[in-house]
Amino acid sequence: MSTHHKVNSKSFPFRLIEQQEKTKNLVIILPGAGYTTQAPLLHFTTGVLYKKGFDVLHINYSFTRQEMSDLNDREFARDVQLTIDNAIKDKRYTSFFVVAKSIGTRALSKLLHHEMFEDAKLVWLTPILQNDNVFHGMVNSDHKGLCIIGDKDFCYIKECFEQLKHKQNLLLKVVQGGDHSLELQGEPIQSIDVLKNVISAIDEFCKP
Repeated sequence: MSTHHKVNSKSFPFRLIEQQEKTKNLVIILPGAGYTTQAPLLHFTTGVLYKKGFDVLHINYSFTRQEMSDLNDREFARDVQLTIDNAIKDKRYTSFFVVAKSIGTRALSKLLHHEMFEDAKLVWLTPILQNDNVFHGMVNSDHKGLCIIGDKDFCYIKECFEQLKHKQNLLLKVVQGGDHSLELQGEPIQSIDVLKNVISAIDEFCKP
């Protein structure tokens, strides 16, 4: 297990969690702005995929409110790609999965066009459907994907979601009553059940 930190203004902090034996399979996790890789959905996603034999790469960006407001998706994706390149420059991965949460889906929508991710499988957690890059990225992508969103999430736009239902390569799951953290407001025990179901769906989807 190794942890690396920002080396310049265009590279984010990252953490590469490696198997004891070399693997050609890598999962890249792009967290939300406030929903870090230590939050439940991404913490347990890391656990189940590491257990499956993947190396796991966390891209640990953080933004101020002003930086969020000024964020350019293309530049964001460029910086994420630079971070990935730095993290795995000595590795030889051939199979890629990307798990993106919220703002991470903005970067993912641009990363799709990089040759590294030509055959990658994608997990879109609470995608920002009101962002044109995200929505069009999902609509136009031929990548095999899993999308999970709550119907009480401010990012859930029914008209957009209905269009995504026509995508044969995209498996869609809606959490009834789920918010932007895929939790049920005021229902902690039921929220744990939702968490288990979401992690199980990711576990089933992400097969090396």
